[in-house]
Order: sequence, then structure tokens, then C-alpha cells
Amino acid sequence: MRIGIVSETYPPEVNGVALTVHSLAAGLAARGHHVDLIRPRQPKPHPDEPGIHVLDVRGSALPRYPGLRFGLPAGRTLRRHWQQQRPDAIYVATEGPLGWSAVRAAARLGIPISSGFHTRFDSYADHYGLGLLTPVVRGYLRRFHRRAAATLVPTDALAQELHTMGISNARLLRRAVDTQLFHPNRRDDNLRDAWGADASTPVVLYVGRIAPEKNLELAVQAFRAIQQHMPRARYVWIGDGPARAALEAAHPDFIFAGVQRGEALARHVASADLFPFPSLSETFGNVILEALAAGLPVVAYAEGAAREHLTDGVNGYCVESGNAAAFINAATRLASNPGLIRHMGRAAHAGVAGLSPDAVIRDFETLLREMAEENLHEHIAAAAHA
Repeated sequence: MRIGIVSETYPPEVNGVALTVHSLAAGLAARGHHVDLIRPRQPKPHPDEPGIHVLDVRGSALPRYPGLRFGLPAGRTLRRHWQQQRPDAIYVATEGPLGWSAVRAAARLGIPISSGFHTRFDSYADHYGLGLLTPVVRGYLRRFHRRAAATLVPTDALAQELHTMGISNARLLRRAVDTQLFHPNRRDDNLRDAWGADASTPVVLYVGRIAPEKNLELAVQAFRAIQQHMPRARYVWIGDGPARAALEAAHPDFIFAGVQRGEALARHVASADLFPFPSLSETFGNVILEALAAGLPVVAYAEGAAREHLTDGVNGYCVESGNAAAFINAATRLASNPGLIRHMGRAAHAGVAGLSPDAVIRDFETLLREMAEENLHEHIAAAAHA
């Protein structure tokens, strides 16, 4: 099959959406499909990969996120490109101007499309002082995803939530994690030494965008509570974002490791001890699966990946959404008990060991094939009645 993928974020950008889209594209290419990737032009483009053919379009830096870009409208370019090299099906991963252009262009050409619901842009408005825009953003997302034959979501809970928003075409495409890359055996004592942590020092980890929508204030509060019981505890932050500079200035004892990728990221994760994740704005949260695979017990609200993969009291603590006191208590209780960390860490790794990235790619391939076949049958039926 020739499959079009449109995304406004893609490696070398580091975020959950970019990495998920790359995994889907590379997985389809590995299964012999021709992947036609359309993305904004990047200052440092990702290296060419077999089976993935790239069309760069105009983009611009995302406000407050200078390392990320969004695609500008490109309807005419997309129509011309797809008329010359028509895909059997298209996946539009992001809802920005480029994504909207792709949805409209595909509809005009009669090419079936699926969309991805990766980011709760409607909930982000509150975090940036734009709460009045939330209904407007939600209406835009509703119109966007209703144009697709299917909107792919990672959890049943999100599918139900979209249904209440008036998006009734949600279809489940679960997430997986590379359990060969994220593994407890990547723990590095030299790295821990660099952090000032010995075997008895609890290392608390944060991985993700360092941004207001991630509920960073609660992350800090939880760590300070841990310090009251374990004064030598260390807090390592992996990632970057608009809140990093202020956070770094206010908390000079925190360790900021910047953006990490691949094996370096896996080594950093496995070298920590526990992963409190206070975000309430995730559609999923790939970093939770990565932490569990690396043998870290997780403390998180019952949202996204935590709802699906966290068993309270077994591989971490799954806290009632919004209960900050319970979150802090759970993180403190875990950090103060090295035996519990080890016990839950073993359960964490075992609990996700069976997740298969190959199964996700097969499900994605099946969806796209079904869309292409249904579209072909509709064209044949229309021609027969002409």
C-alpha cells in the first residue's frame, strides 16, 4: 500500500506525538509499505529512512516552544502531490493548519483519512491564561475529527470522552513500548554517581516537556515532601520547555539533564528509582510505559496510560484524579521504602513485558487497509450506478 502520513511534529523533535508517529511510519515501512510522510521543514531534518519518502512543507516555530514547529496551510501543494502520487489511505496525526489542509485536500480527492487524537489542546488553554478559548478549541477539534473516517485513540476512556464531545468515530489503537530499549539492566552506577546518589539514595525522575500543563507545581511539592523524610533524595529532570529556566533558577538543587534520546534516555530512566507523574493533561503518556519497562514504580493520576497499565499498590500508585494530597502521600510513602521500590519495580517491568510494538503496527495496517478497500468498493458501486 501507499500510505500518506501528515504530522506537524516529527523527529528530531522529542515529544510523545513525534515519537509515536515515527514509530508508526517506520513500522509500516518495515512491513513493505510505501510511506509518504509530509511534515514541516526542519532546521535539522531527521535522517532518511528506507521506505519513508518525505515532502517538507512550510512551517513556523510554535510560540513558547521554539524547538517545535507547526505546519502552515498547504492545500494546493498537498492536492498536487497526491494527484501525482495518490495514497491508498492517509493518516493525519495533528490538528494544526497543515493537518486541516490535509483533511480538506484528501476529502476533495476522495482519499480515505484517519486522524489521531494525541494532545488535549482544549485543556492546554487554561494553563496559558486562555481559558475563555477552551470552547472554541473544543469546537475546532470536533469539526476536524468528524471529517475523518476514524479517529485513533490509545485508551477506551479517551474514546468515551470523545464521544461525549460529539466525536463518535473514535477507534482504539493501543500503544506499546520498546522493552529491549527500556530495561532495568541499563541502570548505570556511574551516572548515579554523577548525580550524587549512592545505592541508598532515592532518585526521583521527571521526563517530558517542562511546561505549565504538566502540573509541575505538584511535582515540586511531592519532591519536597519526599526530602523531609529522605534529605539526600535527588530530583533529575529530563526534557526541556518554556518553564525550565524559571524552575532551574528557583530550585538549584534539581538536576537538569536536558533532552535525552535513544539509549541515553533509557540509561537515565533505568538509573532512577521512582517516577511521580502529576500531569492531568495527557491523552496517554508514553513516558509512563517507558518508566515501567525500565523497572520504575510510577505514581500517577488515573488518566491515560496510568488508568490502563498501573495497578494501585502493585507497580506503583494510581491516584484519584486531582487529589494532590493523595499524590504527595503516595510518592512520599514509596520513596521512603527502598524494599517497596524494588518490589514494585520488578512488578512494573513484568507488567509491560508482553506489550508488542509489532501488534500495534499490524492493527494500524489493518485499519488503513480496511479504509482503502471500503473506499474502493464505494467508487466501484458509484461507477456502476452512473
